[in-house]
Amino acid sequence: MRILIAEDETIIRLDLRNLLEDAGHEVCAEARDGLEAVELAESQRPDLAILDVKMPRLDGIEAARRILDDRPIPIVMLTAYGQDELVSRAVEAGVFGYLVKPFREADLLPAIATARARHEELAALREQADSLADALAARKSIERAKGLLMERDGLSEEEAFVRLRKASQLSGKPLKVVAESLIATYS
Repeated sequence: MRILIAEDETIIRLDLRNLLEDAGHEVCAEARDGLEAVELAESQRPDLAILDVKMPRLDGIEAARRILDDRPIPIVMLTAYGQDELVSRAVEAGVFGYLVKPFREADLLPAIATARARHEELAALREQADSLADALAARKSIERAKGLLMERDGLSEEEAFVRLRKASQLSGKPLKVVAESLIATYS
């Protein structure tokens, strides 16, 4: 997995790099502040980011928000501060993991695995929601087209649906497309 590290303290950044590389991950970029992290996330396209909360120029939480606006990836926050307000801000920004320093490899690797798993679950849910929204939109178009056929041609609901389905089969176009065409024609 390709990982971006953003940490303003050099020694911690090097420790992180060593831990991650020893665990078989590739550190594709290292940032010393939040703005650099955002730029590197855009140019390097990492699979995951580990960001310190307190960094110069732009804090890690705002950097996470900007990174996630560009491209959703799992993000783990590191901080010396376990304050509820910071944790709330991080969760609100869309962060998937939160570790308080000092941390050990035994803490970091499970946090990464958990962040990845939660990110994949969320991506699957978003995809499912998009699919359901598309199905609902198609259903609405089909129902509206049936209503227009029923009203204008005096057909029953079943007859209107049969006509739409036949037009779909003859044209080789999805039922939704046929319904939308009919709505546009009758409108």
